[in-house]
Amino acid sequence: MINKNYDILIVGGGAAGFFSAINTAQKNPKLKIGILERGSNVLSKVRISGGGRCNVTHAEFEPKPLSSNYPRGQKELLGPFHAFMTGDTMQWFEDRGVRLKIEEDGRVFPESNSAQTIIDCFTSEADKYNIDVLLNHSVQNIITSNKRWELATPKGTFSAEKILIATGSSPKIWTLLEELGHQVVTAVPSLFTFSISDPRLKSIPGVVAKHVELAVNDSTLTSSGPLLITHAGISAPSVLKLSAYGAIELAKRNYNFDLTINFIAQDFTTCLRELEHQKNESPKKLVRKSALFGLPKRLWEQLVIGADFPTDIKWAETNQKQLQKLATQLTSAVFKVTGKSTFKEEFVTAGGVALKEINFKTFESKIHNNLFFAGEVLNIDAVTGGFNFQNAWTGAFIAAQKMGAHPNAI
Repeated sequence: MINKNYDILIVGGGAAGFFSAINTAQKNPKLKIGILERGSNVLSKVRISGGGRCNVTHAEFEPKPLSSNYPRGQKELLGPFHAFMTGDTMQWFEDRGVRLKIEEDGRVFPESNSAQTIIDCFTSEADKYNIDVLLNHSVQNIITSNKRWELATPKGTFSAEKILIATGSSPKIWTLLEELGHQVVTAVPSLFTFSISDPRLKSIPGVVAKHVELAVNDSTLTSSGPLLITHAGISAPSVLKLSAYGAIELAKRNYNFDLTINFIAQDFTTCLRELEHQKNESPKKLVRKSALFGLPKRLWEQLVIGADFPTDIKWAETNQKQLQKLATQLTSAVFKVTGKSTFKEEFVTAGGVALKEINFKTFESKIHNNLFFAGEVLNIDAVTGGFNFQNAWTGAFIAAQKMGAHPNAI
C-alpha cells in the first residue's frame, strides 16, 4: 500500500539532498518533492563541517585544477565542473542572502562563521517551495514498479516518478543499490590523521612545521605542505592529502607503515652544507639551541636529540658523522605509523557506486531510468578544504536540472 505519492523523492537529508530538492523545485515549482531522512535531524554533516563554520567550497575557479583535488572522480567531474562549479556555488548562496568569504588558504566560509547560516538557508528554501522533509524515515527497500519507484520505510511506503540518492557513506543504501544491479566499490576511510608514538614527537603536540615532504615507504605515495604534531601523532594538510590519495593502499596495509618525513623540504646535501656552515659561523653555540631552516625550536631540539647529540654539545664539538646523522633526521626521518584517527568530527570515505555506471551529464544511473545520485554515495572523494561539498553541489545541481525538466525538454 502506497502511503503517499510524489513526483520526486530525495533519499538523504544532507547537503546534496537539500541542494538537489531546492534546485529541482526552482526549475519546476509544480513538482511535489519529498526528502526522506533516516535521522531525527537534517544537515548534521553541514553542522560540523569546518569546525562548525561550514567550509562551503574552495576558491579554485578553473575546472581542471579543481578536479585535480579528487583522488577518485577527477576525470568524471571535469565535465560537470564546466556546468556548475565554485563560482556558481558562491553565487547561489549570495543570491539567497548568504554572504561568503574566502580565507587565505582558499577555503570559503559564510561571513557569519556559523554553519547554522547554511542550514537556515536550506530549510528556508525548502519551506519556500513546500518541500516535505520527513524525519526518522529510514529507507528499508527500493523497488521499481510500473515506471515508478517505491521506497519502503518503517513509517510507510512512498512512491515517486524519480528518485535521487544522496545518503553519503551508507552501507544499508549501498546494499539496496547492489540489489538493483549497481556495483558498489567497498568503502574505506579517506581523510584521516596518522597515529604515531615516537619520542621525537611525543613531547611537542601543537608544533607546526610549515612545509614538509611526506613519503610512504615502499610505495609511490607522497605529499607536501604544513604538518601539525598532535597528542596522537600528526595531522594538517600534508597528512590529510596523503590519506586521501593513499586511502586504498593504506587500508590494505591496515594503517601500519613506515613514513619518511623531510621536515625542511631540502635534499640531504644542501642540508649538510648548511649544517657545516653553521658549525663554522657559530662554533660556540649549543646545537640544540640553534634552530635552522625555519623549524620551530621545540621540533629542532627533538630532532637533534633524535640524532643522538649530547645535550650540551656545541657546534665546534661536532664531527662529520654527527652532522650527517642530523641531516638525515632533518631530511629523511622515518616514523612508524600504527593506525589512524578520524579528522575532527568529519568522516569521508573512498568507495561507493561505481562511476562507470553513472551518466555524468545528468548524474543519472545508466542501469535504471529516473534514478539519480549526488555526493559521497558515489565513488568520489576529495582532499580537505571544501572540495567534498563542491562535489555535492555540482552533482545535486546537474541532477536537479534533469529531474525538474518537463518530459520533452531533455
